[in-house]
Amino acid sequence: MSAGGSAAPTRADRGQAELSPTRLPLVVVAGRPNVGKSTLVNRIVGRRTAVVEPEPGVTRDRKALETDWAGVRFILVDTGGWLGRGDELEAKVSQQAERAVGDADLVLVVADVTVGATEEDVETARMVTRLGVPTLLVANKVDDANREAAAWELVSLGLGDPWPVSALHGRGTGDLLDEVVRLLGSSGLDPAPEDQDDLADDRTPRVALVGRPNAGKSTLFNRLVGEERSVVHDQPGTTRDAIDTVIETDDGAFCFVDTAGMRRPGRTDAGTEHHAVLRALDALDRADLALLVIDATVGVTHQDQRLAERVGAAGCPSVVVLNKWDLVAPDEREEVLAGVGDRLAFLGAAPVLRISAKTGRGVNRILPALLTSAEAYHSRIPTGVLNRAIRDIQARHSAPRARIRYAVQGASDPPTFTLFATSRMPADYLRYVENQLRERFDLGATPIKLRVRLGGR
Repeated sequence: MSAGGSAAPTRADRGQAELSPTRLPLVVVAGRPNVGKSTLVNRIVGRRTAVVEPEPGVTRDRKALETDWAGVRFILVDTGGWLGRGDELEAKVSQQAERAVGDADLVLVVADVTVGATEEDVETARMVTRLGVPTLLVANKVDDANREAAAWELVSLGLGDPWPVSALHGRGTGDLLDEVVRLLGSSGLDPAPEDQDDLADDRTPRVALVGRPNAGKSTLFNRLVGEERSVVHDQPGTTRDAIDTVIETDDGAFCFVDTAGMRRPGRTDAGTEHHAVLRALDALDRADLALLVIDATVGVTHQDQRLAERVGAAGCPSVVVLNKWDLVAPDEREEVLAGVGDRLAFLGAAPVLRISAKTGRGVNRILPALLTSAEAYHSRIPTGVLNRAIRDIQARHSAPRARIRYAVQGASDPPTFTLFATSRMPADYLRYVENQLRERFDLGATPIKLRVRLGGR
């Protein structure tokens, strides 16, 4: 079985920068909407990571996932359905898909054998051919041998012989991946270096952008990463997946995660939106830092409060971003700020930044705020310095009928302190100790955990 498009020029031949010998190759899954692209992605990576629902247009952004086959590692990119024409949102989704194809080392064009070659499939094939990318034609939904003959009708797309698979059941996917690995190896890439770092190194701080739908998270995400990576549109709920992008700054790398807007549970539709919210919550739980994006023209809502509580429960430091600040009337700004202080008081000393993601105003303050929070999050305080501070804190204000004998920092991420005390200590005194430690060691808004162990005189 021959691979369609295998003689097409490489990325370097197309005038792009020469590939690094250690860069993982990009394999992009493309095609018109609702042909099973995300199901194929989930099958290849071995887990349900792309949102899959029986409705067209579920995947809207590019989602990059590291995977491997037969010891060969590569980045698999899921894309939204490509359409030659459509409404404004569909056009943006198609632009994302086309941009991903242009960056690819290999493209898997997926078609549905139960439908056959449609005009949209033909347009997709023309787009891929125009970009000159090595391509494999994947005939999906060949669930049994009776459908294999239908796969050959797709030869009319001009992308070479089809590879019949059933992404849902796994039929034929092994043969397809064998060919993917063969083509990656023949392209001159080194697709599986043993020392290659993951897409997001364990030491790279993960920053989750969370907020209600239409608060401007994706616009801010695009502004931060310097390109249109997530689809931005004025329709609430555009982002369905959590999208990760690592960027290098003068102060080190950050991994930004754009998440779906989170509504109240009672207002979350079953199916697609439900899975998207679960994915966003999972991204938050795995984050080191959180950007809580609030629509300043609306102010802090009850749902913003619930999201802030979830940020606090995740145990990561946060930065509050008041987006669309330029649209707030000057005589209303003081009231908006007062609402933040009142309704998000439990976030403590979290920085509050006033920005406009659309114009870029104030966005330059976000990275320094994140860097400060990250440094505090990883703080380690020597035991001797910590205990001198504890003695001074107790000298200023002692606990009733209790004394801290000594303290140690048992962990960082976030800073966690164990206080060895003579007896139980009131909650308000522990808050006093926490605030004093935060102030003395410049821990800012990062969460602090205090554990009390009893014993001793």
